[in-house]
Amino acid sequence: MRLGRDGISGLILLGLSLTLLGASIDLPRLPMVPLGPEFYPRIVLSVLAVGSIVLIVQDIVRARAAAVPAAAGMAPRARVLVAAVFAIVGGYVFLMPLLGFRVATVLFVGGLQAALEWPRGLRQWIVLAAFALATSAVTYVAFERYLLVLLPRGQWTGF
Repeated sequence: MRLGRDGISGLILLGLSLTLLGASIDLPRLPMVPLGPEFYPRIVLSVLAVGSIVLIVQDIVRARAAAVPAAAGMAPRARVLVAAVFAIVGGYVFLMPLLGFRVATVLFVGGLQAALEWPRGLRQWIVLAAFALATSAVTYVAFERYLLVLLPRGQWTGF
């Protein structure tokens, strides 16, 4: 069996994440702090390792599937989508200082979701809005309230 680019990338990332995860064992443990300096790197490296395994498995499954001739280049719709994603990310960066993190993130997540797959009905629009609001709220609570990281306030909104 031969691995493709994704499988090889997955193997490299898996090796890197497991090596760094092993190195995180030597990080000092602080007695007065419930979550020491090793906690977050271990979470990130564990997620990276699991993602790498998923990438390897997907590559193996794809290799076993029937081979379909690849298109010569990127389809025109894909080019438009790539340009739209760049524009949405650029808009997010531009609007963040004006609207603040919370509002800009809701617009960014909602706009990106709509660009990737346009909602086809009221229910899908409601789900899109709920995910956009929840993403902004959860991120705000995790960083601003729990980790005490100040997120950008908007010049126009004040929050």
